Amino acid sequence: MISMQSWGRRAAAVCAVLALAPALRAETPAAVVSVPYTASGPQEMIDIYTPANAAGALPVVVYIHGGAWLGGSRSSGQGASGHFNQQGYVFCSLDYRFSNEAKYPAQIEDCKCAIRFLRANAAKYHIDPKRIGVWGDSAGGHLVSLLGLTPKVKHLEGDGGWRKQSSAVQAVVDWYGPSDIVPSSMKTYTNPAGIDAITKLLGDPIDPKLAADASPITFVSKSAPPFLIMHGDKDSLVPVAQSQELYDALKADGADVTLKIVAGAEHGGSQFMLPENTGLVDSFFARVLKPENVKK
Repeated sequence: MISMQSWGRRAAAVCAVLALAPALRAETPAAVVSVPYTASGPQEMIDIYTPANAAGALPVVVYIHGGAWLGGSRSSGQGASGHFNQQGYVFCSLDYRFSNEAKYPAQIEDCKCAIRFLRANAAKYHIDPKRIGVWGDSAGGHLVSLLGLTPKVKHLEGDGGWRKQSSAVQAVVDWYGPSDIVPSSMKTYTNPAGIDAITKLLGDPIDPKLAADASPITFVSKSAPPFLIMHGDKDSLVPVAQSQELYDALKADGADVTLKIVAGAEHGGSQFMLPENTGLVDSFFARVLKPENVKK
């Protein structure tokens, strides 16, 4: 049996593999800053990696780490920063409140605040506010899916600041994130660690209404931004059915969505670093965020 602590360590470590993956090796970016993105309330930080000789407004990829909503660090995104910088993206990685500090919706409130912060400071960091992509794994995959599907859900915006800005994003890459965590849907979870993490996120006993509010599947609509969903077929922590369900719902509503089931992959792991999979992420972001593909 895999413990919840192991889940947190494995999910948070996945992006550390990026630093070692030949497909994503790159030089250290020229400019890195760590700044608070919250204007009020608890201070949370974001790392911003800017390409060398950046000029004008560039698309941005924002990474949100996993860790069962109670572990991990923004530093786990560092390994991918140079790779995305070399492709002409600003790259960001953020921290957010953990479930042992604050229950849901604190986590999505923080993520939304970070997106609003980037828009408010777009010129300072060479960011095009119309070209924001997000990428997350595990708990981070859950949060990026919520970001993509709830741009107009006001009660999830929080009070961290920058409220005149939108929290909408234009592209979502969800790696094996939970999509439906209402109690009646958790029968697909066979590992107690997954149930335990969700209970810690939502509180015990779980309020079904809050669980629905925390489930990306609740907010699926035809206005969703493009999604790339990737999940291992051997995942014993977050059932692959969670990604299949989200894909099916998005597809039924006419959204632009791609699902890649990674053969032989558990909850993360080296299979996700194969060129065919990292290349899928690269081509997805390029298709959606490069200037010629952006709606004016």
